[in-house]
Amino acid sequence: MPEKQLSIDGADPLLLFGFNDIHLRKIEDAFPDTQITARGSEIHLEGEPEALEKVERVFSEMMTLLERNEHLTEEDVDTVLALFDSNDTSASAPATDPGPRDLILTTPDGEIIKPRSANQERLVQSAAANDVVFAIGPAGTGKTYVAVALAVAALNNHEVDKIVLSRPAVEAGEELGFLPGDFYEKVAPYLRPLYDALGEMMPRDELAESLEQDRVEVVPLAYMRGRTLKSSFVILDEAQNATTSQMKMFLTRLGPHSRAVVTGDITQTDLQDRNASGLIQVQHILKGIDGIEFVYLEREDVARHRLVRDIIAAYEEHDE
Repeated sequence: MPEKQLSIDGADPLLLFGFNDIHLRKIEDAFPDTQITARGSEIHLEGEPEALEKVERVFSEMMTLLERNEHLTEEDVDTVLALFDSNDTSASAPATDPGPRDLILTTPDGEIIKPRSANQERLVQSAAANDVVFAIGPAGTGKTYVAVALAVAALNNHEVDKIVLSRPAVEAGEELGFLPGDFYEKVAPYLRPLYDALGEMMPRDELAESLEQDRVEVVPLAYMRGRTLKSSFVILDEAQNATTSQMKMFLTRLGPHSRAVVTGDITQTDLQDRNASGLIQVQHILKGIDGIEFVYLEREDVARHRLVRDIIAAYEEHDE
Protein backbone atom coordinates (compact mmCIF):
# COMPACT_ATOMS: atom_id res chain seq x y z
CA MET A 1 0.00 0.00 0.00
CA PRO A 2 1.38 3.48 -0.89
CA GLU A 3 2.92 5.45 1.98
CA LYS A 4 3.70 9.10 2.67
CA GLN A 5 5.68 10.80 5.41
CA LEU A 6 4.73 14.30 6.64
CA SER A 7 6.64 16.61 8.93
CA ILE A 8 4.93 19.14 11.19
CA ASP A 9 8.07 20.91 12.38
CA GLY A 10 7.17 24.29 13.87
CA ALA A 11 3.67 23.24 14.95
CA ASP A 12 2.71 22.13 18.45
CA PRO A 13 1.43 18.54 18.07
CA LEU A 14 -0.93 18.99 21.03
CA LEU A 15 -2.61 21.99 19.37
CA LEU A 16 -2.58 20.43 15.91
CA PHE A 17 -3.94 17.03 16.92
CA GLY A 18 -6.25 18.39 19.63
CA PHE A 19 -6.85 17.30 23.20
CA ASN A 20 -6.78 13.49 23.34
CA ASP A 21 -6.07 13.57 19.57
CA ILE A 22 -9.65 14.62 18.82
CA HIS A 23 -8.62 16.48 15.63
CA LEU A 24 -6.66 13.45 14.48
CA ARG A 25 -9.68 11.21 15.02
CA LYS A 26 -11.84 13.51 12.91
CA ILE A 27 -9.41 13.12 10.02
CA GLU A 28 -9.32 9.34 10.46
CA ASP A 29 -13.15 9.24 10.42
CA ALA A 30 -13.21 11.34 7.24
CA PHE A 31 -10.69 9.04 5.51
CA PRO A 32 -11.46 5.55 6.90
CA ASP A 33 -9.36 3.75 4.28
CA THR A 34 -6.25 5.70 5.24
CA GLN A 35 -4.00 4.76 8.16
CA ILE A 36 -2.56 7.73 10.06
CA THR A 37 0.22 7.29 12.61
CA ALA A 38 1.62 10.30 14.48
CA ARG A 39 4.92 10.21 16.33
CA GLY A 40 6.22 13.52 17.64
CA SER A 41 6.61 15.88 14.68
CA GLU A 42 6.28 13.13 12.07
CA ILE A 43 3.06 11.74 10.53
CA HIS A 44 3.06 8.45 8.64
CA LEU A 45 0.25 7.84 6.11
CA GLU A 46 -0.81 4.70 4.29
CA GLY A 47 -3.57 4.52 1.69
CA GLU A 48 -4.54 5.21 -1.89
CA PRO A 49 -2.53 8.00 -3.59
CA GLU A 50 -5.51 10.35 -4.07
CA ALA A 51 -6.57 9.97 -0.43
CA LEU A 52 -3.00 10.53 0.78
CA GLU A 53 -2.80 13.74 -1.23
CA LYS A 54 -6.03 15.01 0.31
CA VAL A 55 -4.94 14.14 3.85
CA GLU A 56 -1.65 15.96 3.26
CA ARG A 57 -3.58 19.05 2.14
CA VAL A 58 -5.84 18.80 5.19
CA PHE A 59 -2.81 18.85 7.51
CA SER A 60 -1.27 21.70 5.51
CA GLU A 61 -4.41 23.84 5.86
CA MET A 62 -4.70 23.00 9.57
CA MET A 63 -1.10 24.09 10.13
CA THR A 64 -1.79 27.34 8.26
CA LEU A 65 -4.80 28.06 10.48
CA LEU A 66 -2.85 27.16 13.61
CA GLU A 67 0.01 29.47 12.67
CA ARG A 68 -2.40 32.32 11.88
CA ASN A 69 -4.78 31.98 14.85
CA GLU A 70 -2.46 30.38 17.44
CA HIS A 71 -5.19 27.83 18.15
CA LEU A 72 -7.29 25.28 16.28
CA THR A 73 -10.92 24.41 17.08
CA GLU A 74 -12.97 21.36 16.18
CA GLU A 75 -15.07 23.63 13.95
CA ASP A 76 -11.91 24.69 12.11
CA VAL A 77 -11.08 21.04 11.43
CA ASP A 78 -14.65 20.35 10.27
CA THR A 79 -14.44 23.31 7.88
CA VAL A 80 -11.14 22.07 6.43
CA LEU A 81 -12.45 18.51 6.03
CA ALA A 82 -15.53 19.82 4.22
CA LEU A 83 -13.18 21.00 1.47
CA PHE A 84 -11.90 17.46 0.98
CA ASP A 85 -14.81 15.04 0.79
CA SER A 86 -13.15 11.62 0.91
CA ASN A 87 -15.87 10.22 -1.38
CA ASP A 88 -15.06 12.74 -4.09
CA THR A 89 -12.48 11.22 -6.42
CA SER A 90 -12.08 14.38 -8.49
CA ALA A 91 -9.05 16.58 -7.97
CA SER A 92 -9.58 19.13 -5.22
CA ALA A 93 -8.34 22.69 -5.26
CA PRO A 94 -5.44 23.34 -2.89
CA ALA A 95 -6.67 24.10 0.62
CA THR A 96 -4.75 27.37 0.65
CA ASP A 97 -6.61 28.52 -2.45
CA PRO A 98 -10.16 29.16 -1.18
CA GLY A 99 -13.05 28.92 -3.59
CA PRO A 100 -15.48 31.78 -4.28
CA ARG A 101 -17.80 30.67 -1.46
CA ASP A 102 -15.01 30.85 1.12
CA LEU A 103 -13.33 34.04 -0.02
CA ILE A 104 -14.81 37.29 1.31
CA LEU A 105 -12.12 39.73 0.32
CA THR A 106 -8.45 40.02 -0.58
CA THR A 107 -6.74 42.91 1.23
CA PRO A 108 -4.33 45.34 -0.46
CA ASP A 109 -1.51 43.37 1.20
CA GLY A 110 -2.70 40.15 -0.44
CA GLU A 111 -4.19 38.64 2.73
CA ILE A 112 -7.21 36.44 2.10
CA ILE A 113 -10.15 37.19 4.40
CA LYS A 114 -12.46 34.22 4.82
CA PRO A 115 -14.46 32.62 7.63
CA ARG A 116 -12.22 31.03 10.25
CA SER A 117 -14.90 29.08 12.09
CA ALA A 118 -18.25 27.42 11.47
CA ASN A 119 -20.14 30.31 13.10
CA GLN A 120 -18.28 32.90 11.04
CA GLU A 121 -19.29 30.87 7.98
CA ARG A 122 -22.91 31.02 9.19
CA LEU A 123 -22.58 34.79 9.50
CA VAL A 124 -21.33 35.10 5.91
CA GLN A 125 -24.08 32.84 4.57
CA SER A 126 -26.74 34.61 6.61
CA ALA A 127 -25.64 38.03 5.36
CA ALA A 128 -25.93 36.75 1.79
CA ALA A 129 -29.46 35.45 2.35
CA ASN A 130 -30.96 38.17 4.59
CA ASP A 131 -31.18 41.97 4.52
CA VAL A 132 -30.73 42.33 8.29
CA VAL A 133 -28.40 40.11 10.33
CA PHE A 134 -27.53 40.29 14.01
CA ALA A 135 -24.11 38.86 14.95
CA ILE A 136 -24.01 38.36 18.72
CA GLY A 137 -21.03 37.01 20.61
CA PRO A 138 -18.07 37.78 22.89
CA ALA A 139 -15.12 40.00 22.05
CA GLY A 140 -12.60 38.66 19.58
CA THR A 141 -14.95 36.39 17.63
CA GLY A 142 -14.51 38.39 14.43
CA LYS A 143 -18.02 39.89 14.30
CA THR A 144 -16.96 43.38 13.29
CA TYR A 145 -14.05 42.27 11.12
CA VAL A 146 -16.20 39.90 9.05
CA ALA A 147 -19.01 42.47 8.81
CA VAL A 148 -16.64 45.19 7.53
CA ALA A 149 -15.10 42.73 5.05
CA LEU A 150 -18.58 41.89 3.73
CA ALA A 151 -19.34 45.59 3.39
CA VAL A 152 -16.13 46.36 1.50
CA ALA A 153 -16.69 43.36 -0.78
CA ALA A 154 -20.24 44.54 -1.52
CA LEU A 155 -18.94 48.02 -2.38
CA ASN A 156 -16.17 46.62 -4.59
CA ASN A 157 -18.67 44.39 -6.40
CA HIS A 158 -21.05 47.36 -6.97
CA GLU A 159 -23.77 45.63 -4.94
CA VAL A 160 -24.17 48.85 -2.93
CA ASP A 161 -23.21 52.48 -3.49
CA LYS A 162 -22.12 53.26 0.03
CA ILE A 163 -20.85 51.84 3.33
CA VAL A 164 -22.11 53.34 6.59
CA LEU A 165 -20.43 52.26 9.83
CA SER A 166 -21.92 53.38 13.12
CA ARG A 167 -21.35 52.95 16.85
CA PRO A 168 -23.04 54.26 19.98
CA ALA A 169 -20.76 56.92 21.46
CA VAL A 170 -21.33 55.70 25.01
CA GLU A 171 -18.70 53.54 26.66
CA ALA A 172 -17.45 52.93 30.18
CA GLY A 173 -19.64 55.74 31.56
CA GLU A 174 -18.03 58.51 29.49
CA GLU A 175 -20.03 61.16 27.68
CA LEU A 176 -19.01 63.17 24.65
CA GLY A 177 -19.64 66.50 26.34
CA PHE A 178 -16.89 65.86 28.87
CA LEU A 179 -14.26 64.91 26.30
CA PRO A 180 -11.84 67.57 24.98
CA GLY A 181 -11.80 68.82 21.40
CA ASP A 182 -14.31 69.47 18.63
CA PHE A 183 -16.95 66.99 17.41
CA TYR A 184 -14.57 64.83 15.36
CA GLU A 185 -11.98 64.72 18.13
CA LYS A 186 -14.68 63.69 20.60
CA VAL A 187 -16.01 60.77 18.56
CA ALA A 188 -12.68 59.57 17.13
CA PRO A 189 -11.85 57.20 20.03
CA TYR A 190 -15.22 55.45 19.68
CA LEU A 191 -14.94 55.00 15.93
CA ARG A 192 -11.24 54.09 15.73
CA PRO A 193 -11.81 50.28 15.58
CA LEU A 194 -13.98 50.76 12.49
CA TYR A 195 -11.37 52.95 10.79
CA ASP A 196 -8.71 50.37 11.65
CA ALA A 197 -10.72 47.57 10.01
CA LEU A 198 -11.33 49.67 6.90
CA GLY A 199 -7.65 50.57 6.76
CA GLU A 200 -6.71 46.90 6.51
CA MET A 201 -9.19 46.16 3.73
CA MET A 202 -8.94 49.17 1.42
CA PRO A 203 -5.91 50.89 -0.12
CA ARG A 204 -5.10 54.04 1.83
CA ASP A 205 -5.66 56.39 -1.10
CA GLU A 206 -8.92 54.69 -2.04
CA LEU A 207 -10.19 54.84 1.54
CA ALA A 208 -9.33 58.54 1.85
CA GLU A 209 -11.09 59.28 -1.43
CA SER A 210 -14.13 57.19 -0.43
CA LEU A 211 -14.40 59.02 2.89
CA GLU A 212 -14.05 62.38 1.17
CA GLN A 213 -16.71 61.53 -1.45
CA ASP A 214 -19.04 59.97 1.14
CA ARG A 215 -18.93 56.46 -0.34
CA VAL A 216 -17.70 55.37 3.08
CA GLU A 217 -19.06 57.05 6.19
CA VAL A 218 -18.21 56.41 9.84
CA VAL A 219 -20.67 58.13 12.15
CA PRO A 220 -21.89 57.96 15.76
CA LEU A 221 -25.29 56.31 16.14
CA ALA A 222 -26.92 59.47 17.48
CA TYR A 223 -26.29 61.19 14.13
CA MET A 224 -28.26 58.58 12.14
CA ARG A 225 -31.62 60.00 13.18
CA GLY A 226 -33.80 61.34 10.37
CA ARG A 227 -31.83 59.75 7.54
CA THR A 228 -32.85 57.24 4.88
CA LEU A 229 -29.98 55.09 3.65
CA LYS A 230 -30.44 53.87 0.08
CA SER A 231 -28.29 51.24 -1.62
CA SER A 232 -26.05 51.06 1.44
CA PHE A 233 -24.32 48.40 3.49
CA VAL A 234 -24.89 49.57 7.05
CA ILE A 235 -23.12 48.23 10.14
CA LEU A 236 -24.02 48.99 13.74
CA ASP A 237 -21.13 47.93 15.94
CA GLU A 238 -21.10 47.58 19.76
CA ALA A 239 -24.89 47.46 19.57
CA GLN A 240 -25.18 46.31 23.18
CA ASN A 241 -24.66 49.97 24.07
CA ALA A 242 -27.65 51.12 22.01
CA THR A 243 -30.94 51.66 23.81
CA THR A 244 -34.17 50.13 22.54
CA SER A 245 -35.24 53.43 20.98
CA GLN A 246 -31.83 53.86 19.32
CA MET A 247 -31.99 50.31 17.93
CA LYS A 248 -35.43 50.99 16.45
CA MET A 249 -34.18 54.27 15.02
CA PHE A 250 -31.19 52.59 13.40
CA LEU A 251 -33.15 49.72 11.86
CA THR A 252 -35.77 52.06 10.41
CA ARG A 253 -33.07 54.05 8.55
CA LEU A 254 -32.80 51.32 5.90
CA GLY A 255 -33.92 52.36 2.44
CA PRO A 256 -34.31 50.47 -0.84
CA HIS A 257 -31.52 48.03 -1.77
CA SER A 258 -29.83 48.38 1.62
CA ARG A 259 -28.51 45.72 3.99
CA ALA A 260 -27.53 45.85 7.64
CA VAL A 261 -25.34 43.86 10.00
CA VAL A 262 -25.66 44.58 13.72
CA THR A 263 -22.86 43.31 15.96
CA GLY A 264 -22.51 43.24 19.72
CA ASP A 265 -21.85 41.37 22.93
CA ILE A 266 -24.87 41.21 25.25
CA THR A 267 -22.61 40.35 28.20
CA GLN A 268 -20.65 43.61 28.01
CA THR A 269 -23.15 46.47 27.83
CA ASP A 270 -21.92 49.76 29.29
CA LEU A 271 -25.43 51.14 29.79
CA GLN A 272 -26.29 51.82 33.41
CA ASP A 273 -29.39 49.65 33.09
CA ARG A 274 -28.43 46.41 31.32
CA ASN A 275 -32.09 45.66 30.57
CA ALA A 276 -32.27 48.88 28.53
CA SER A 277 -29.93 47.41 25.90
CA GLY A 278 -31.65 47.37 22.53
CA LEU A 279 -29.56 44.40 21.45
CA ILE A 280 -30.90 42.28 24.31
CA GLN A 281 -34.51 43.23 23.64
CA VAL A 282 -34.39 43.03 19.85
CA GLN A 283 -33.79 39.27 20.02
CA HIS A 284 -37.35 38.88 21.27
CA ILE A 285 -38.97 41.73 19.34
CA LEU A 286 -37.81 40.72 15.84
CA LYS A 287 -37.68 36.95 16.30
CA GLY A 288 -39.22 35.04 13.40
CA ILE A 289 -39.42 37.93 10.91
CA ASP A 290 -38.55 36.84 7.38
CA GLY A 291 -35.38 38.51 6.10
CA ILE A 292 -33.96 39.00 9.61
CA GLU A 293 -31.63 36.42 11.13
CA PHE A 294 -29.66 36.09 14.37
CA VAL A 295 -26.23 34.44 14.33
CA TYR A 296 -24.58 33.60 17.64
CA LEU A 297 -20.81 33.30 17.97
CA GLU A 298 -19.10 31.67 20.94
CA ARG A 299 -15.73 31.79 22.64
CA GLU A 300 -14.60 28.90 20.40
CA ASP A 301 -14.78 31.40 17.50
CA VAL A 302 -12.26 33.79 19.09
CA ALA A 303 -9.61 34.70 16.53
CA ARG A 304 -7.41 36.91 18.73
CA HIS A 305 -4.63 35.80 21.06
CA ARG A 306 -5.05 32.21 22.24
CA LEU A 307 -5.51 33.41 25.85
CA VAL A 308 -8.63 35.45 24.98
CA ARG A 309 -10.78 32.32 24.89
CA ASP A 310 -9.50 31.29 28.32
CA ILE A 311 -10.15 34.78 29.69
CA ILE A 312 -13.73 34.75 28.38
CA ALA A 313 -14.31 31.27 29.83
CA ALA A 314 -12.95 32.36 33.22
CA TYR A 315 -15.27 35.38 33.35
CA GLU A 316 -18.26 33.26 32.30
CA GLU A 317 -17.48 30.79 35.07
CA HIS A 318 -17.13 33.64 37.59
CA ASP A 319 -20.47 35.16 36.54
CA GLU A 320 -22.20 31.83 36.91
